[in-house]
Amino acid sequence: MVHVMTVINPIIEKPSTPSSTYVLLYDVSWEQLEQLDVTLAGTGARLTYLDGILEIMSPLSDEHEDSKKTLAMLVEAYMRFKNIRFYGRGSATLGRSQNRGRREPDESYNLETKKPIPDLILEITVTSGGINKLEIYKRLGVPEVWYWEDGLISVYSLQAGAYQKVTKSALLPDLDLELIARYSRMADQYDAVAEFSQIITN
Repeated sequence: MVHVMTVINPIIEKPSTPSSTYVLLYDVSWEQLEQLDVTLAGTGARLTYLDGILEIMSPLSDEHEDSKKTLAMLVEAYMRFKNIRFYGRGSATLGRSQNRGRREPDESYNLETKKPIPDLILEITVTSGGINKLEIYKRLGVPEVWYWEDGLISVYSLQAGAYQKVTKSALLPDLDLELIARYSRMADQYDAVAEFSQIITN
């Protein structure tokens, strides 16, 4: 169930039912966003902002977090096997007022060296939100974004200022995306990473 509210001076309202996943607030200034960030600190809510529209997502489900962690561990196992130096950035908030966009990615990485902006972002879609996250990442110049949904991985590569859906990762070109997607669907996280690691090393 989605609640959409159009407001001039936005007032936070918690979802009225457990089935509610997010609310949208319109005409929200960057200053109001920062105030709401303070107000909601510690609640587990996630804020996504684009051009005056604010999405407030309810705390993430166990399903979401399990899928995110499994995919992240698989990606990290592959990069270690390939001796690709990487730096996990987690869900550190990205965005600034000049870009009129802000987002906390599910998982993010720098490859080879630390940089202000991630090279790779992983997004787990269990419940879709209302804001176009790729637009935010495009403005920030994130080279590659992976979307995981229902056990399938879609890769978006930033090319000539726009994201293109591609069949192969430009950052990890030798990675078999179907293989890693298959192991991301396994129920047991430990077994998934162990079996995947064994396959790629053989």
